[in-house]
Amino acid sequence: METLLIERDAALPGLTTITLNRPEKLNAINVTVHQELQQVCRELQDDYDTRVVIVTGAGRAFSSGAEITSRQEGRPANDLDRRLRVGMGNRTCALLESLDQVTIGAINGLTIGGGVVFASCLDIRLAAESAWFSIPEVDIELPLTWGALPRLMRELGPARTKELVMTCDRFTSAQALEWGFVNHVYPDDQLLPEARALAGKLLPVLDALAGAAREEAPP
Repeated sequence: METLLIERDAALPGLTTITLNRPEKLNAINVTVHQELQQVCRELQDDYDTRVVIVTGAGRAFSSGAEITSRQEGRPANDLDRRLRVGMGNRTCALLESLDQVTIGAINGLTIGGGVVFASCLDIRLAAESAWFSIPEVDIELPLTWGALPRLMRELGPARTKELVMTCDRFTSAQALEWGFVNHVYPDDQLLPEARALAGKLLPVLDALAGAAREEAPP
């Protein structure tokens, strides 16, 4: 794939890691990212071997958000184009959120706008100590799309979400932990090992639950 790395973990069967792989663009989310991430999510819907998915970013960013300068080749920057792109973001977030696998965000660096929305779609979020977050759409005069507000209100609470969206203030991984947006904060070099360790704890539990469900199912 052009913008994603997909790795099935040989040491932990059942774990797949998705890495946003545009480090030179701080993993900005363009049309190709949406298309490829949607494709991977649809493939995971029929993947009964993968039970846990880690989502992370290459380089020094989880994601810098929507690439506002990107355009589909051959399409003008008009209202129809913008509508298509908003709908594409909604579909990507819905597919991430509806995965049957347990999803773990390994948030490794700056996480802005659409990157925060992507993170809010995941079940469990771990952050590096150096990670920071921002929802700057008001400052840069862009609408907050992709179902961001209800997702952020669910994860951060209404009052906190209103404050962060209206002030566009950055917040640190320590603040994200205090506010319940992330589950744990780790030293930068321990983030992925800790995410894999958590996956290692979850896999036997998920296998046991699946086995119990099969036993209870009618013949």
